Amino acid sequence: MADKHIDEISGVETTGHEWDGIRELNNPMPRWWVYTFYATILWGVGYAVAYPSIPLLTDATKGMLGFSSRAEVSTELANAKAAQAGSLERIASSSLDEIIADPQLQQFAAAGGASAFKVNCAQCHGSGAAGAKGFPNLNDDEWLWGGKPEDIYLTIAHGIRHSGDAETRVSEMPSFAEMLTHEEMRETAAYVVSLSGTSSDLALVTNGKQLFADNCSACHGADAKGNREMGAPNLADAIWLNEEGEQAIVNQMKAPKHGVMPAWLPRIGDTAVKQLAVFVHSLGGGE
Repeated sequence: MADKHIDEISGVETTGHEWDGIRELNNPMPRWWVYTFYATILWGVGYAVAYPSIPLLTDATKGMLGFSSRAEVSTELANAKAAQAGSLERIASSSLDEIIADPQLQQFAAAGGASAFKVNCAQCHGSGAAGAKGFPNLNDDEWLWGGKPEDIYLTIAHGIRHSGDAETRVSEMPSFAEMLTHEEMRETAAYVVSLSGTSSDLALVTNGKQLFADNCSACHGADAKGNREMGAPNLADAIWLNEEGEQAIVNQMKAPKHGVMPAWLPRIGDTAVKQLAVFVHSLGGGE
């Protein structure tokens, strides 16, 4: 007791700790704080008894109330699926036109399609469906195979050049490397880009127009506006799937690039494909 130090100013005993001549007062904790601390201990003990909280080797204590967050989530998911079942059955039994004609069902299908798009399609077409080099923009009104709901459904269901589906969309552009000289391909490319007002060498356009008519119009049309039955793109709209410019067209004529889209029908089922078709159609470019 004789070793205790009392602060001269406050008259409070110090703890014995000292830093650079500064001593720590040994003031007691406020009673309200102490009671609150005890209450939290009691609350923690009660919580551990009532709810699952103490980990064991292979499990955890169940708690007297038998609560399980996993079971609660499973119940909520089961209830959500049950609530959706009626709408999904209607989608499964309805045509695309019937789904779109029903505002409530169309909204439900588009919402489901948006979720399916993020999981299955965004990797190629982008999260906003704006596309990328080699992958079409699904927001505009330019379509290789048509933008009507049924057209979109068929493209999604059977894919593009998907070897495992007998009904897949197929379009193959031949290589012109052995049919035309390099100069002739340059002339053809000059004519094609002139259709959108971007030709850099007008001297090549005249011959290119005839070369296009002889070699390209059978698929792309005499006006170069494409042929959806064959998946031949419109060449007069200044929208390019891979690259743009005369050299890019020459490269495509020499060694055509043919992308592949998988057939989604066997992967996700008819109902999900319908939802995707409704969603893509609703983006703004659907016809």
